[in-house]
Amino acid sequence: MPVAEKKTMHPYISMDSRISGGQPVIKGTRIRIIDIAVRYELMGLSADMIIDEYPHLRLEQIHDALSYYYEHKDTFDKKYREDQSFLIHLTKQYPSRLKAKLE
Repeated sequence: MPVAEKKTMHPYISMDSRISGGQPVIKGTRIRIIDIAVRYELMGLSADMIIDEYPHLRLEQIHDALSYYYEHKDTFDKKYREDQSFLIHLTKQYPSRLKAKLE
């Protein structure tokens, strides 16, 4: 007997093509889910530390953002790698003038 996949509701997440290019954000803000995930996963910040950076958010919003991230982790991670690759390409193509002057 096949098991039905249960869809999790995310009351604090919204997507609007007019906000952040349609990327998922915390509802009522322009804070992207990927921004929360990067702070948590890559920077090692706890949910409480993320609240310190975004004091207008509530803990349940952070947890919902992380839950949404983990449900769509492959998609987010792929997009993040593509963005990082694009940034590396840009920095090679357009090196920093300031950095060159400081060296």
